[in-house]
Amino acid sequence: MFRLVKTFAMAAFAAALAAPASVVPAAAQTKWNLPAAYPADNPHSVNLLAFAKDVGDATGGKLQITVHAAASLFKAPEIKRAVATGQAQAGEVLISLHENEDPMFGIDVVPFLATSYPSAKKLWLASKPAVEKKLASQGLMLLFAVPWGPQGIYAKKDINTLEDMKGLKWRAYNVGTSRIAELVGAQPVTIQAAELPQALATGVVNAFMTSGSTGYDSKAWESMTHFYDTQAWIPKNVTFVNKAAFDALDKPTQEAILKAAAVAEERGWKLAEEKAKWYLDQLQANKMQVLPPPAALKTGLEKVGEQLTADWLKKAGADGEAVVAAYKK
Repeated sequence: MFRLVKTFAMAAFAAALAAPASVVPAAAQTKWNLPAAYPADNPHSVNLLAFAKDVGDATGGKLQITVHAAASLFKAPEIKRAVATGQAQAGEVLISLHENEDPMFGIDVVPFLATSYPSAKKLWLASKPAVEKKLASQGLMLLFAVPWGPQGIYAKKDINTLEDMKGLKWRAYNVGTSRIAELVGAQPVTIQAAELPQALATGVVNAFMTSGSTGYDSKAWESMTHFYDTQAWIPKNVTFVNKAAFDALDKPTQEAILKAAAVAEERGWKLAEEKAKWYLDQLQANKMQVLPPPAALKTGLEKVGEQLTADWLKKAGADGEAVVAAYKK
């Protein structure tokens, strides 16, 4: 995958060298920054690099988008505000980070509501209009959404029941993961993905729930011994643009962005599904135990899921009920 990233970067560089100044005058170029939170070889970042290259190719270099991976420009919780305020023109975030702003941003992390890629896609299509409306009210325009792998529990001991989770220093990164800690008696510690390797190395957290890819990115096997494949939910990253910046572009450039975004969404969903098993294989190759959840743990987590679904519906009200009803049709 790293080679794929290098290929995108080298191709973009070569294209820039090959284009004569008369074809792309400096005055005609528009440069955008796109901050992202995950490493350059993470599938989400790889997809963003491909999106940026597609836009550059389609516009003949008229619009150049620079992807800033690994939270190198803004930290994950800062990205959405940075784009809304014009500090960056586009960005990618794990949308559930912002569930406190609107419950609809957290619908994809309601445990056991959507646990397969087809059901996650159906849930996204049901909730997309509401997400678009909320983002638009904040000066943002949605471009595309791409899922993560199914979420499981990382730990350094056997976890057979919810009782075994009591007292764990549990990494939380959104409302749902904080609430899980509360319900099982764990201690929530807010840690974003870019900070996770250090938190694991220093013992700030000793258990967490995330995808196989984040476990791989953070080399979870260096401190964790178990991964329970609970497939609790399939969260999404969304990519959006500052609406004023988009409106300032000419029509052909706008159309190139929208076309590249549609391609990126399709490519991203396909890549996520293809890579999900690969990441679990890598955990096993690095001596982690990859296990199905024991029956008692699964039953307990399903009860937690029922509680969190009820919590979410109470917050989301009629709009949330309508989206869930449309999803379950």
